[in-house]
Amino acid sequence: MAIPTFRPITANFGISLALAIAAALTSPVAIAAEQTLDYDIPPQALSSALNAYADIGNVQLSYPAGLTSGLHSPGVSGKWSPRQALEKLLTGTGISAKTTANGTITLESTAEPPKPGSSATTPTLPSVTVTGQAAYLSSDPYNPDYHRRTASTATKTDTPLMETPTSIQVVPRAVLDDQQAIRLDEATKNVSGVQAPRQLGVLFDNFMIRGFTTPSFNVYRDGLRLALQSFETANLDQIEIFKGPPSTLFGRSAPGGLVNMVTKKPLFTPYYSIGQQFGSYDLYRTTLDATGALNDDKTLAYRMNFSYMDANSFRDFVGRDRVFVAPQLTWKPNDAFEINLGYEYKKDNIIGDRGIAAVGNRPANVPISRFLGEPSFSSQQAESHLGHLSWTYHFNDDWKIQQRFAVNMLDTFNRNIVPISMEADNRTVNRGLFYGLTERATYTQDLNLNGKFDTFGIGHNVLLGFDYYRFEESRGVTFLPGAAFIPAIDIFNPVYGNVKLPNDLAKNNFVIENQEWFGLYFQDQVDLTKNLHFLFNGRHDWSTAIAGFSNSAMPEATAVAAEKFSPRLGLVYQPVKWLSLFANWTEALGASNGRSAAGLPLPAELAEQFEGGIKTEFFDGRLTASLAAYELTKRNALTDDSSTPDPSDQIAVGVARSHGLEFDFSGELTDRWKVIGSYAYTDARYLQDNGQFGDAPLVGKRLPNSPEHSANLWTSYQVTDGFKVGTGAYVAGKRQANAANNWQLPGYVRWDAMAAYQWTLGKSRMTAQVNVNNILDKRYYAYADEFGNPRFDAMPGEPTTILGSLKVEY
Repeated sequence: MAIPTFRPITANFGISLALAIAAALTSPVAIAAEQTLDYDIPPQALSSALNAYADIGNVQLSYPAGLTSGLHSPGVSGKWSPRQALEKLLTGTGISAKTTANGTITLESTAEPPKPGSSATTPTLPSVTVTGQAAYLSSDPYNPDYHRRTASTATKTDTPLMETPTSIQVVPRAVLDDQQAIRLDEATKNVSGVQAPRQLGVLFDNFMIRGFTTPSFNVYRDGLRLALQSFETANLDQIEIFKGPPSTLFGRSAPGGLVNMVTKKPLFTPYYSIGQQFGSYDLYRTTLDATGALNDDKTLAYRMNFSYMDANSFRDFVGRDRVFVAPQLTWKPNDAFEINLGYEYKKDNIIGDRGIAAVGNRPANVPISRFLGEPSFSSQQAESHLGHLSWTYHFNDDWKIQQRFAVNMLDTFNRNIVPISMEADNRTVNRGLFYGLTERATYTQDLNLNGKFDTFGIGHNVLLGFDYYRFEESRGVTFLPGAAFIPAIDIFNPVYGNVKLPNDLAKNNFVIENQEWFGLYFQDQVDLTKNLHFLFNGRHDWSTAIAGFSNSAMPEATAVAAEKFSPRLGLVYQPVKWLSLFANWTEALGASNGRSAAGLPLPAELAEQFEGGIKTEFFDGRLTASLAAYELTKRNALTDDSSTPDPSDQIAVGVARSHGLEFDFSGELTDRWKVIGSYAYTDARYLQDNGQFGDAPLVGKRLPNSPEHSANLWTSYQVTDGFKVGTGAYVAGKRQANAANNWQLPGYVRWDAMAAYQWTLGKSRMTAQVNVNNILDKRYYAYADEFGNPRFDAMPGEPTTILGSLKVEY
């Protein structure tokens, strides 16, 4: 006779700690140490993991209903005895297992003393030596895995990737460490269909996903949208990249997708790390990571992340220094409630860098170090203050409420000599001046209620949410497209030092740009059967965009309101546990397009996407892969407005469409051999330009910076317990550098490699590492800044560079 599975129950009179009792008519069977079963339980809530475990092993479990509240299991995959599998499921949870005299398995907290009256004959499960791949929590600083089996960005719930009907990729901390990724774009290069056309050198991070980009607002921090800036990687646990319009959950976002930075959180287990990096062009970077409990009962924990960088560049006269400090506190008085409070301070000092000018249909044949600004004058500074607060309350194992809030104050000062136009001799560049302060403030929050329940045998995972976002930007600067005191420069024989700034320089460029919205959204992830999962998501947005421009004083602002319901439908079918077939459709209200040259708000982006594909898991879930085909259409796509002298002026050109194929994979081929890689075919073109381009229409032209073919592969191998090597290549085809498609950036292949050695010194782990990037010293161009002045903003990639590091962990 089959033995029934027992799970936590709650008494009719509200007693939440009632125990499940045995109901079998025959004697139960204890866990057999010699029995081996095939387990495939992904990381998830501990209660759900235990239910899956009991079903697979036909095992009785008995424990108080509140024991597992708020706890997470690392999961288990592979062939194990039931005892071994249970130990892996309970790793890091603070819960131990015992076997009763009748063979039932009971669970109890190791933090609690034995209850009076406990049977003296109740044996503790004996110690078991487990061989195989170790299981790590995703937040474990020592986690070496290249893949993750769950991610929250696509659904705002902890959903296994195999059950998520959209394209989402995760770049874990282990990949960032092996590649020594200092900038955010150095991490996102591992994902298909993602390009990083950075703005103003290294002042702003921006991302193109599936051929589409926006001058701001496709970078999120722990699910909350932040203003355009350069982000720090020292405090990141992983990066999740959601592809396709994310607006049904996140509001007005770039239709191509978003980049979500998942930050490190305080841990109750002590961990300390100090790292020193040093490399080519006088790069020095120091990082610190410290976390642990602050009290004996481990209800209060802290984390402190710090980094300092001082670096020059292969670009003449260009340099950068950064200070970053991020303290956090977590208070968890019980298993049901947790609150996290933190602050981030970041300050950048940068020499402004606009790149290399184009001559004809290619970047000029000048040294890649060539600088067109003024060494003693060009300067960019950015200072950011970010405060964040989040809390979660678990009503029980199935229902929780969560709120997140962040406020970000960002001041950016620019003093740059900028290229404006080129003379007929194709060597003399006329230059202008941009000089002044831009102030930005972001206020953002969301509130989510998430619960699980069954109706007539059909499982539901529902999410009901509300979010609010407000962004304010103002600037009063001096912009001169030309002046007698700003001499032209010869790109082949530059002469610097002739700029004499007048004392009575007046401001003549005043801008106000505000955005505000709030949205209500609902989502239901329905398990129609064990193998068939359906997702419905709907959101209604109320949005206002305000913009104004004046050349004499702060302008009067004009408001444009938008309101839209955005639906999303998704379906996943798993004929076998290692294979998922998925499809989705969505409509979205995209990002605000900012202002026109006249200072008026541009119409908002609108998007629609159809997508389908497959996801697979190999080697007991250690290697995951996905293949997706999509068609994404965006209305009111932006491009540069070449009719004005201000390189930041944009216009909305009508309709653009991207369709393509994307392949991603990551994980472990063996315990020692890890890989991450991707390929993307992207056909992104203008379909309609509203007749704004006269005799040179955009229809049929490719979107800037989007290669038709791109790929990457990175792999590392643990040669011995201490010695690791790795190598990778990054490929991008020819890209159009501007909307007119009248000049191009050539394709390239870049080859990188690394080697690292680890050893122990007392209780500390030491790691010495060296990375060599662009080993073949390939001359290539990473992007052209389409939101600046593209014909003068071709940014070359780094030549051969060496980055060494020494890291101590304990």
